[in-house]
Amino acid sequence: MPDGMSRRSALRRMGGAVVVAAAATTGLPSLAHAAPPVAAVRGAGRRVESLLGRLTLDEKLTFLHGATDPKALGQAGYVPGVPRLNIPELRLADGPAGVRVTARATALPAPVLLASAFDPDLARRYGRVIGHEGRALGQDVLLSPMVNLIRTPYAGRNFETFSEDPLLASDLVAEEIKGIQGEGLIATVKHFALNNQEQDRMSIDVRADEQTMHELELRGFRAAVRAGAGSVMGSYNKVNGTFACENKALLTDILRDQWHFTGWVMTDWFAVHTTVTGIAAGLDMEMPGELAFGAALKKAVQDGTVPEAHVDRAVRRILSVMDRFDLLGGKVPARPARDAKAGAAVALEVAKAGATLLHNAHGTLPLRAHRSVAVVGPTGRVPFVSGGGSAHVIPDHADSPYDAIKSRAGHGSSVSYALGEDIYGKALPAKALTPAVDLEECKVGAGQTWTYEGTLAVDPEEGDDDWTFVIHYSGTRPKVVLDGVELFPVLPGFGEYFTGGLLSAAPDGLLLRHKSLGLKAGSHTLQITAKGGGTGQTFRLRRVTGATRAADVAEAVRAAKAADSVVLFAYEDATEGMDRTSLALPGHQEALIAAVAQANPRTAVVLNTSSATTMPWLDRVGAVLQMYYPGQEGAAATAAVLYGDCDPGGRLTQSFPTSEATHPMSGDPRRYPGVNGVEEYSEGIHLGYRWYDDRRVAPLFPFGHGLSYTTFAYEGLSVRWTGREAEVSFTVRNTGKRAGIDVAQVYVGKSPDLQADQSVRVLGGYRRVKLRAGERRRVTVAVARETLSSWDTGRHGFVLGTGRRTVWVGSSARDLKLHRDLVVGGH
Repeated sequence: MPDGMSRRSALRRMGGAVVVAAAATTGLPSLAHAAPPVAAVRGAGRRVESLLGRLTLDEKLTFLHGATDPKALGQAGYVPGVPRLNIPELRLADGPAGVRVTARATALPAPVLLASAFDPDLARRYGRVIGHEGRALGQDVLLSPMVNLIRTPYAGRNFETFSEDPLLASDLVAEEIKGIQGEGLIATVKHFALNNQEQDRMSIDVRADEQTMHELELRGFRAAVRAGAGSVMGSYNKVNGTFACENKALLTDILRDQWHFTGWVMTDWFAVHTTVTGIAAGLDMEMPGELAFGAALKKAVQDGTVPEAHVDRAVRRILSVMDRFDLLGGKVPARPARDAKAGAAVALEVAKAGATLLHNAHGTLPLRAHRSVAVVGPTGRVPFVSGGGSAHVIPDHADSPYDAIKSRAGHGSSVSYALGEDIYGKALPAKALTPAVDLEECKVGAGQTWTYEGTLAVDPEEGDDDWTFVIHYSGTRPKVVLDGVELFPVLPGFGEYFTGGLLSAAPDGLLLRHKSLGLKAGSHTLQITAKGGGTGQTFRLRRVTGATRAADVAEAVRAAKAADSVVLFAYEDATEGMDRTSLALPGHQEALIAAVAQANPRTAVVLNTSSATTMPWLDRVGAVLQMYYPGQEGAAATAAVLYGDCDPGGRLTQSFPTSEATHPMSGDPRRYPGVNGVEEYSEGIHLGYRWYDDRRVAPLFPFGHGLSYTTFAYEGLSVRWTGREAEVSFTVRNTGKRAGIDVAQVYVGKSPDLQADQSVRVLGGYRRVKLRAGERRRVTVAVARETLSSWDTGRHGFVLGTGRRTVWVGSSARDLKLHRDLVVGGH
C-alpha cells in the first residue's frame, strides 16, 4: 500500500452533492467511491447514454447474463464488457465473510458474530476490509451482504446474516455497504426477499402480509438502498405466488417506485425462470450463464415480444452503476495491493468484540494463570474458520485453539488435549473385510477405476451399533454401496460446490462426507468404485462406532479429571443449500459434555455453531461462550476471551429457545418448513423476541443477552419527544472491579392510537459502551420515527404511533432495568 494513503480523505462532488469518505483506523486506504445520495444518480449521465446508443443488440445482451471468465480467478460470476467502447469486464465474487476466490483472503468472522458486537462502526470497517481485498483480488462486485432476517433457528445460512431484529440488521447492513463501496467494490444486498430458509428454497412459495413484509424483512433492504448499494440479488423463492426474480411488486413497485433504487437487479445463481416476465418485472441480469437473457431474449426483442427499451433500461442501470464507480472513463481505478496484516487485525477485533458469554457460574471464566487446562473436542485442535457454501473463504492462515490456549497459558501451565468426538473416523480393520483390504490410503491412477466387492463384518460381541462412515477423497466422490444402499450420493446439479466449513475437509485437504446409520451385528455386503479422473486421486474409508466413541469419551474424562479447568469445544456445521434438522449439537456431543462436566464441573463450553442451540446440559457446565464461526483469527480471539485479556463484548442477536418445542416455528409446519410448497409467515410481525413476549414464553437466552466479567448498573432514565424522534437518556455505571463492555438497549412499547397489530415491545436503539472499573457514563439513544411507526395497509405506508408509550432500558429483551412513559406526537 503506498505511503500517504492510510489517512487519506477523498472528496468527491457528484450531481451537486459532496461526499466525504474518511479513512478509519484499519490502515486501509479510503477510496472515492462512497455511495452518493440517490438523487445524485437518479438519471443516467451523458456518458452512459452515449455508450448505450453505440451498443449493438448483441453487445447489450452480454451485460444481461453471465459468461465464462477467461482468467478463471475462482469467483462466482463474470460479465465480459465491450472492449471496443472501453467498457471493462466485471467479476462478481461471493461473500459475505471475505472474498471467495481461489486465492487466499482474509477470512473474517461470520456476519452473525459481527452483528453480536452491536457496533455499526465496526461493521463499516469489516466492509472496508472486504472492499479493499475484493479490489486487490481482481473483483468488481461483491455478492454480499446478506440481510434476510433470522426467522427460523433451523435455517442453514443464519450465520451469514445479522439478526432477528430489523433495526439492528438495517444499521449494520447500511454501514457494511458504505465500507465495501467506500473502497471501490460494488456491493450486492441479498436475497430479495423472504429467503429465510434453505429447505425447498428453489420452489417454496412464501406468503406474508404487507405489514409483516415492510416492518420486518424489507426494512434491511430499504436501508441497503438508502446506503447506496449498487446491486440487489433476487432470491430463489416465490413471494406471495410469484418467483422473486420476476416479481413486479418487489422489483418495480417497491424497489424502484417506492425506494427509488437506481442500481441493477441480478438473479441468484440459476434462479431465472422466464425471459419475458423477468425483464418486464424489473430483472436486469441473470447469473451465472445464459438461459433466458441471451438468445431467448434476443429472439423476443426481434419478434416484438419484448420491447428493446426493456433491454436498454437494464443495460442503462448496469452502466450507470459502473459509471458511479469510475469504470467507464477508459481507465479503471488502479487496484490496490492486499494488506493482509490490516485485514487480520480487523478479523481479530471483530471476533473479540462479538464473543458472547452466555453462562458463567462460580467464576469459571476467566481462566486463571498457572493452572492446568484440558482442551477437549475436535474444534479445539482443528480451527473452525467459516461455514460452508458460498460463504467459505480460503484463509491466509488459521491457528489451532489448542495452540493459542497453550501459548496464552504460558510457562508453568499444563495444557492437555483429548479428542472427545471423532469427526474424521478411524481406520477400518482389514480383518473386518473379506477379502481383506487396506482402505486407509487408496491410490487411483489417472484414467483408472478402482473397485472392491466383498463383505464387512460387524463383531457379534459388539452387537447392533450406530456407525458413522467417513469417506475422504481428492477427486470424484467414490461410490460406496452398503447392503445395496449408496452411502454418499452426489446431489444432482451441485457436485462438490457446497464445500467449506468443518465437516467437508480433512486436515490434509481431502474432501469429506459422513453417513450415520444403525448396523446389525453380522455380515454386510460392500461395494466401492473410485475413479481416478484426469489426474488420479487418493481416498480412504473410515468409521466411528460405539466402541471407538466410548474410548474417545473415556480419554476426555481422564483429561478432565487431571486438570483444574476444561475448555470443551462443541460444533455444529452449517452450510448453504440445507437446513439443520435439529437444534441439538450433532453427533454424540451432548453425552460428551455431560461426561466431561461430571468429571470436572469447571468446564467451559465454547460453541462454534451457526445459530441457536438447545442446551439440556447447561446446568452441568461452568460456562458457555458463543463464538459462532470466528474466522481466521478465531483461535487468538477465543484464547483472549477465555483468559480475560478482553471482556466478552458480544450480545445475542437472536433468541435461543429452551427446546425444539418452544420457538416461533414449532408446532406449525405451515410456518416451517411449509406445507404443499407454501410457507406462511402467520406469526406476522411477532418475530424472534417479539413472539416470546407476545406468547409469554421464556427463552433459554433472550435477544440481547450476554454476560461481562464485570457488572453494570443503570440509573437516571429520562425521555422526551423532540418532534422528530424520541430521545432516551440514562447513566450506565460499572459496579465491578475491572473494565468491561456493556450493550445498553432501549425498547419501546405499543402505541394506544394505532389499529395495526403491534408487538409488546421492539428494539428502539442501543449503545455499546466500554467502562473502567467504577466509571459511569451518561448515554443518549435516539429512537427514530420509523421505529415508532407501524405499516398501515390502508395507506400503504408507515404511520407514527402516537400517544403514551412505555420506554424500557436494560441489558436484554428480558432484563429490563428501568422504564418510563413517553408521549409521542405533537409539534
